[in-house]
Amino acid sequence: MNIIGPDALVFGVDDLAACSQYLIDYGLQPVDVTATGGRFEALDGTAIVLRRQDDASLPPALGTASMLRKTLYGVADAATVQAIALELQRDREVRRLPDGSIEVEDDMGFTLGFQVTQRRALHLPAEAINAPGAPAQRAPNVVGVDDAQDLTPRTLSHVVYFVPDAAKAEAFYARLGFSCTDRFTGVGPFLRPAGTQDHHTLFMIETPPFMKGCEHFTFHMGGPTALMQAGSRFAGKGYQSFWGPGRHRFGSNWFWYFNSPLGCHVEYDADMDLHDDAWTAREAPMGADASQLFLLQHREKWAPGGPPPPGKAL
Repeated sequence: MNIIGPDALVFGVDDLAACSQYLIDYGLQPVDVTATGGRFEALDGTAIVLRRQDDASLPPALGTASMLRKTLYGVADAATVQAIALELQRDREVRRLPDGSIEVEDDMGFTLGFQVTQRRALHLPAEAINAPGAPAQRAPNVVGVDDAQDLTPRTLSHVVYFVPDAAKAEAFYARLGFSCTDRFTGVGPFLRPAGTQDHHTLFMIETPPFMKGCEHFTFHMGGPTALMQAGSRFAGKGYQSFWGPGRHRFGSNWFWYFNSPLGCHVEYDADMDLHDDAWTAREAPMGADASQLFLLQHREKWAPGGPPPPGKAL
């Protein structure tokens, strides 16, 4: 089944104003924002959708503290939507919505939607580097950093769920053509649907049932420099860094996570590995060495010269 990845995540939030401002400061573009909610888009049209927590149009809450109400997947064509409907209606209700999408619950109770993707094609350069021994990617007199660089996230990358039974959850997504690229032993799998080569669009972590929900979501940036610039700007606006910046081992993606008012963490990521069906999944115990290749610590800007930092001997 040609599922590409998440087109949108829908949240029912208790502080719409704070969540809206957070997503704008993160770098997403507000679309159709009203007193009852709004859509906040990346460059390709993938988005976070906010509604008030008591909005009657939302799917039911998960029964935990999670504010995620729906993960809307984009697929290649209408035939894929129909194939998903035929597969899932064998053992559960499939709701057909007026816009042509379908809506179901997975085996953990997460509401999923499937629609013909509404992503816009992007034609943007990747971050260019110059390295000894390799042809230059930037011509002479072309600088590599620019304070005016557009830091709008490019596309919704992935979502991470806390689930009470990772094996059962994985079996459901295997029915839809998701394959495991890597796995943390006893914790959960990184899953890639057939319509993308991204290392994962879904990662699941087994937790007690009361924690069920969205742990984090993230958008792809144009490269590590864009990630560092966006994260530094975000931290400068007063948002609290949770983890990062650093680089993951599984997926190789750069990361920087922040706390958020959406009841989950929100990440910037960049430069994720691509895989196809020739890849053999790796497995490792969860631990600090497995979850990151390296981890940096965000500090306030500093310049050499002048007196040493307070508390340092001369």
